[in-house]
Amino acid sequence: MTAATHSTLFPRVPDSADAVLEGLDPEQREVATALRGPVCVLAGAGTGKTRAITHRIAYGVRAGILQPSSVLAVTFTNRAAGEMRGRLRQLGAAGVQARTFHSAALRQLQYFWPKAVGGSMPRLVDRKIQLVADAAAACRIRLDRGELRDVTAEIEWSKVTQTVPADYAPAAAKAGRESPRDPAEIAQLYSVYEDLKRDRSVIDFEDVLLLTVAVLQDRHDIAEQVRSQYQHFVVDEYQDVSPLQQRLLELWLGERDSLCVVGDASQTIYSFTGATPDHLLDFRTRHPGATVVKLVRDYRSTPQVVHLANGLLAQARGRAADHRLELISQREPGPEPAYTEYTDEPVEAEGAARRIRELMESGVPASEIAILFRTNAQSETYEQALADAGIPYQLRGAERFFDRPEVRKASVALRGAARFGGNDSLLDDVVDLPSQVRAVLSGEGWTAQPPAGSGAVRERWESLAALVNLARDFAAARAGATLGDLVAELDERANAQHAPTVQGVTLASLHSAKGLEWDVVFLVGVAEGMMPITYAKTDEQIEEERRLLYVGVTRARERLYVSWSLSRSPGGRPNRRPSRFLDGLRPGSTGTAGRAAVAGAGGVERGFTSAPAAAPRRKQRTPARCRVCGRTLTDAGEMKLMRCEDCPSDMDEGLYERLREWRAVQAERSGQPAFCVFTDKTLMAIAESVPDDERELARIPGVGMRKLNRYGTEVLALCAGRELVEEAEEEDEDD
Repeated sequence: MTAATHSTLFPRVPDSADAVLEGLDPEQREVATALRGPVCVLAGAGTGKTRAITHRIAYGVRAGILQPSSVLAVTFTNRAAGEMRGRLRQLGAAGVQARTFHSAALRQLQYFWPKAVGGSMPRLVDRKIQLVADAAAACRIRLDRGELRDVTAEIEWSKVTQTVPADYAPAAAKAGRESPRDPAEIAQLYSVYEDLKRDRSVIDFEDVLLLTVAVLQDRHDIAEQVRSQYQHFVVDEYQDVSPLQQRLLELWLGERDSLCVVGDASQTIYSFTGATPDHLLDFRTRHPGATVVKLVRDYRSTPQVVHLANGLLAQARGRAADHRLELISQREPGPEPAYTEYTDEPVEAEGAARRIRELMESGVPASEIAILFRTNAQSETYEQALADAGIPYQLRGAERFFDRPEVRKASVALRGAARFGGNDSLLDDVVDLPSQVRAVLSGEGWTAQPPAGSGAVRERWESLAALVNLARDFAAARAGATLGDLVAELDERANAQHAPTVQGVTLASLHSAKGLEWDVVFLVGVAEGMMPITYAKTDEQIEEERRLLYVGVTRARERLYVSWSLSRSPGGRPNRRPSRFLDGLRPGSTGTAGRAAVAGAGGVERGFTSAPAAAPRRKQRTPARCRVCGRTLTDAGEMKLMRCEDCPSDMDEGLYERLREWRAVQAERSGQPAFCVFTDKTLMAIAESVPDDERELARIPGVGMRKLNRYGTEVLALCAGRELVEEAEEEDEDD
């Protein structure tokens, strides 16, 4: 599934610092040997970025330049951190801390809390949705399950962007976020949520970062203690850093510049959580003396897959697209990507299952096949199709391997056999390690042949089979290895979350597939409305959807199947069309030619000593004032109305009702909540000001350029008293 599990499982530890560098290409070697000053690695998908940075750390440690305990490598998932620790161990650089931002911050907060605050640290809640529900009840605001999830996401976004409740409305408007409720309500819920946490003496995951930042800012003695411990920093997936994480990184660094960041702006797919590629793209501006290394040699995918990936980005727009990397495949040619259109989603799922069965019969392991989709809701159809075809599968994002009950029980059984194997009759007639493991695990449910069908029984067998296969590979790599040695290896892997490969087709969302790879990838549901997703409206959101598809394409090593269906269910109206992102790329389609690559060449750019010209300063916005009494407005709702709540309203009630009716029709057509068209406050502001032209309409808060272009003509027609019945009928006829 990953490069670590796809390559040799137990490589020999290099016997010297120079041996660590063996096998690296020229650009990767530049990364590995650039141990001084700020370094920025722009690494395309499949170019070996993790290999480059782990070899960089290992080379520094083995050469005596870096002390293992002084290095902190930060990434974004426990799996990635575990994989990094596993690779460093294999390179002879054990002792380096590789953690997520939250994990590193939590350790520091727990250690320094008694000194910085006193007493015991508040309890950490792992799920905040119940607290949000309690906040809604306290505010007497009814939220359904979907709204609870959306409001929780808004609170998380606010905290990682360091936005306090009072500033939520203007900050959300500036960021172009579509609030799931009226922004004033979100701000109120956010405020009460924070009050409830204080009353109950609990903190959430975002508080871990916020409190660590506060401690390091306020207590210089503690900050210096942390900086004396960690002197060298490596940050993976730097395009996903939030403003809060960037602030924490700056406090860890202090005035030093021993920092190496790695990222790819074209793989920024988490902006909805507050992640931004700006820190990566502005790195050279903040660090004029930085060394920039570009990795563009793609070792993962065939030229055919890489060609499609490059084609997707060639049509992209925006700042991230201006810094894209054009990949150059280093592999032998393979088959062209296959494009298939189906009548409906169940038929599409059956088609994928049929092809997977053919691939498996031709010798492709199930573990090297993945089905990737845009939303988790699409999973069920494919689970059913695979089960009907008797194909084993696993859901990505489900329980971690070493946390599974059967794996925990198997580990206990193996540990017991390692200690007291001489008294175990199961082991009387077996000598080699793989046979011992098979004998022990047979008591836990493992059999030489897999059980028929799928489901929980098959999943348990697959877990045990993964341990059996691991024992075989371990014994082949370590002559004379004992059962005790294997148990120690399992403990190391559990600590690193470095799971063995489980046999089964992987089902995963595109977001959860990032960082993984397979020989064969099925990209399903690649149709308008799903890719890009319906609620992606702005240019920035559309471009993020394109990058998400790019991530999906670059997960494939050899074969790529792209499909879509004309309708959702059997007998449905066949009104879907393939994703616009495939225009000009799939056979028989036309589209706008992409731009020439501006950042395609790999290589190294050395830093310069003089700082570049400062960026132009932004103009300060003039304060909003009430159009009735002239008072400065600070409340988000009043700012939308352009008057104080208690100032007299001259709203045209008839126009307001017509606008509400029109909004309901627009919301139904687009399949989104009414507030996403215009909020009640914006409609009230329109009905009060009754604009005559686009300039006056654009002045109303809540009417941005996108909404002006989309709705302006109809809104102005309503303001002028004209009916829209004929226009609506014409649209229906066109449909």
